[in-house]
Amino acid sequence: MVFKTLASEPLYSGKAFQLYVDSVQAPNGMLMQLEIIKHPNAVTILPVDNQNIWFVRQYRHAAGLEMLELPAGTLEEGEKPLLCAHREIREEIGMSAQEMNEIGGFYLAPGYSSEYLYAFLARGLKPNPLPGDVDEFIQVETMPIEQAYQLAESGQINDGKTLATLMLARPLIYNK
Repeated sequence: MVFKTLASEPLYSGKAFQLYVDSVQAPNGMLMQLEIIKHPNAVTILPVDNQNIWFVRQYRHAAGLEMLELPAGTLEEGEKPLLCAHREIREEIGMSAQEMNEIGGFYLAPGYSSEYLYAFLARGLKPNPLPGDVDEFIQVETMPIEQAYQLAESGQINDGKTLATLMLARPLIYNK
């Protein structure tokens, strides 16, 4: 199928993303107006240490609640995903990883956003903090692997990137 972008009009440019309205011609010739959020790519990291998974808990204003999530963050311009993953776990949980392996990736919301997330599994953790972002208020939490998967399966973890990364990592860290 071939979709042809005829025009792309910027509507808003902010700190986190840009909003565009694209005029697109579908394969059957139909013209569509699609609202697209252009967001830099990002990483999400599943840190495992001594049969525990490290999480962050933070308030998410759009959802209106605190969420339990895996550490994650946006790539800086020109930054490679692996370097971003190493930086983000130091900023968010204060740990560095001896092993950082990419285990997959996914689009966050491809119906309206360009953001692609690279998923990593981090092992061999040791304290090595970096200062965090001034606008992030994060609580670090650890829990046994089995408990984390029980929370995910029971709907108590409701962050999409966390659920997707847990599922990608499952065969690597947890045999059920």
